[in-house]
Amino acid sequence: MGRILVVDDERSMREFLGICLKRSGHEVSVAESGQQASDVLDTEQFDVIVTDLRMPGTMDGLQLLQNVVARKLETEVIVMTAFASTETALSAMKMGAYDYLTKPFKIDLVNTVVARALEKRSLVEANIALRKQVADRYRLTSLIGRSPLMQRVFDLIEKTHSVRTSVLITGESGTGKELVARALHSEGARQKEHFVAINCGAIPDNLMESELFGHVKGAFTGAHTDRPGLFRKANRGTLFLDEIGELSPDLQVKLLRVIQERKVRPVGSEDEIDIDVRVLAATNRDLEDEVSRGVFREDLYYRLNVIEIRLPALRHRSSDIPLLADHFLDRHRGDTQTRIEGFSTDARRQLEKYEYRGNVRELENVVERAVALTAGPLIEVSDLPVLTTTSSFAAPEAHDQIPEGGIDLDQVVSDYERIIVRQAMTQCNGVRKRAAALLGISFRSIRYRLTKLGLDSDDS
Repeated sequence: MGRILVVDDERSMREFLGICLKRSGHEVSVAESGQQASDVLDTEQFDVIVTDLRMPGTMDGLQLLQNVVARKLETEVIVMTAFASTETALSAMKMGAYDYLTKPFKIDLVNTVVARALEKRSLVEANIALRKQVADRYRLTSLIGRSPLMQRVFDLIEKTHSVRTSVLITGESGTGKELVARALHSEGARQKEHFVAINCGAIPDNLMESELFGHVKGAFTGAHTDRPGLFRKANRGTLFLDEIGELSPDLQVKLLRVIQERKVRPVGSEDEIDIDVRVLAATNRDLEDEVSRGVFREDLYYRLNVIEIRLPALRHRSSDIPLLADHFLDRHRGDTQTRIEGFSTDARRQLEKYEYRGNVRELENVVERAVALTAGPLIEVSDLPVLTTTSSFAAPEAHDQIPEGGIDLDQVVSDYERIIVRQAMTQCNGVRKRAAALLGISFRSIRYRLTKLGLDSDDS
């Protein structure tokens, strides 16, 4: 139920609508002109305004609507007109009216339109509350999340942002690994110094050494001047090595020496230069597996992986999708002239069903596309692309009635846990670390569960 302001110069219409809307449980006030309604809005707030378009005096219904929009009042406006025309309706809708009614109308229609307007108000208020919640509790710089998995990430960032220790940030593409690196820098003691980032897979091997360590003039063809390199640019600050798994074995050796000795030797120079750089690295690969296969150096892996921050895939923290969707909506609707208030209930529900192969990056793409396509005040399901929905385990069939002799609840839960853990191990080809990430638990936890459930021999 809501607070409704009825505006009409005809007393009979004001009384009729007032009685009918009060019977539906609403709190109703009335005004006999646009100017009187504007004066009332100076001191009172309403969820919905139902106003006639054609009224005598200095302010008619369209002018009242303009007044409401200009003052950015948190209310929905429904206009009434006895002069039905496409032009009149379109003018009111373009100016920001929620809907319009053509006189004469049935009270059931009025109740339906008012109910829809109130539902929209409720959605807008929920969006505002969520955005405030994000600002107050569930974000760290540009990272957003209220799920337990993301709260663990935030806890690790809080515990490690001010130390010099190397951090390895792992997770699928699009999960926000660089955002974690920037949070570690911006929240830490080095925040006033440079944050330097490089994608190790984007630069050819023959140029990567010079890019990282610098070179002196004449070191090779084309080296016309001295170049400091990224380690020296990041001195006293942070160097973020994205896609660290792409480094060649030769560069892995040289990187290890720089991290151990805290000295860098530019290409073509005999001199070493002292550096003070915190190294953060990220990868979407399983470096532990690559170490076991001899693809990645074990000593470098342990130098980088002093602390690991594993970012969960978006499909494993679906409770964060509404927060992220509202965040991206705020970001992208500023680029348009449309008045988009939020997502409809069905659209929000549909967003939570998607399986985002591209993770948070894909969700932002979905929202940006919806903002560009939607024509109304709310993003609807029709504005969203057709994406694959998340598959889920079928829960064990429940009993219509618990048997007279009862059940062993611990055994039922254990049996279901065994099914899920075995399925995760199967999907991950027996790699425990991957299965742990898939289930959102630690490596130590999956080892314990495999032993407890008698699955130790299955994971080979």
